[in-house]
Amino acid sequence: MPKRPSVVSHVPALRRAVRNLRRGGATVALVPTMGALHDGHISLVRLAKRRARRVIVSVFVNPAQFAPNEDFASYPRNLKQDIAMLADAGVDLVWAPDSKTMYPPGFATRIAPEGPAKAGLEDAFRPHFFGGVATVVAKLLTQCTPDVAIFGEKDYQQLKVITRLAADLDLPVKIVGAPIVREKSGLAMSSRNAYLSDTQRAAAATLYRVLKDCAGRIADKELIARVLDEGTAEIERAGFTLDYLEARHADSLAKVETIKDGPLRLLVAARIGATRLIDNVAVP
Repeated sequence: MPKRPSVVSHVPALRRAVRNLRRGGATVALVPTMGALHDGHISLVRLAKRRARRVIVSVFVNPAQFAPNEDFASYPRNLKQDIAMLADAGVDLVWAPDSKTMYPPGFATRIAPEGPAKAGLEDAFRPHFFGGVATVVAKLLTQCTPDVAIFGEKDYQQLKVITRLAADLDLPVKIVGAPIVREKSGLAMSSRNAYLSDTQRAAAATLYRVLKDCAGRIADKELIARVLDEGTAEIERAGFTLDYLEARHADSLAKVETIKDGPLRLLVAARIGATRLIDNVAVP
């Protein structure tokens, strides 16, 4: 039976636990999550174990990144199941604070990121989101003091925002992006996939198929605007309401016109039923 990781929920206990993990000069990796763990999260843990001797996973559903009309109350939560998965994965420590620990009475400091956080992608539809992400990630990085922190590439704009945050604030941590893990259909694994009906899940595979097709056509030097217009139509025919399908510079997230403006990344966000999905691929 795998060893159960230590689970702490208050900052003093966390700091003691991190000191113990670092005994003998051990390096530490952090994998921040909002729980409802799946194989995509466990792939982040596996990468963390390759990058450091000890691994911390945080489990915290961050209210600061949800707008009032979003799914904070219904977001899937199952800490007991999460801990069992993390035990199987060989995690050393689980940091599982509650909202009052992360945002105690009188909490009054928030980070307002710019740069990639103002690219006109997720921020155009969720203007509250990256302020909440930047604030909680800054807290997690200062609380856990990891040498390396692992973030999935599915949330690609978020990865760029956090990379910029760590650099701008001189945080002594290496931010590492991990490849997207997909279901057999190609659908990117996400905790929100649990909201999908069987019919919606089948249709949702269209996102990845269209992204791959568009990326291949752009790599073959077809006109980006035409490719994306046709991709948009195909996504909408599958039953989605599209927020965006964009080609951007893979590092800056700046808008591009031709493949010569690259390296390029294609990013999509769309709703099917009540569920909003995001995905992205590199243009080869």
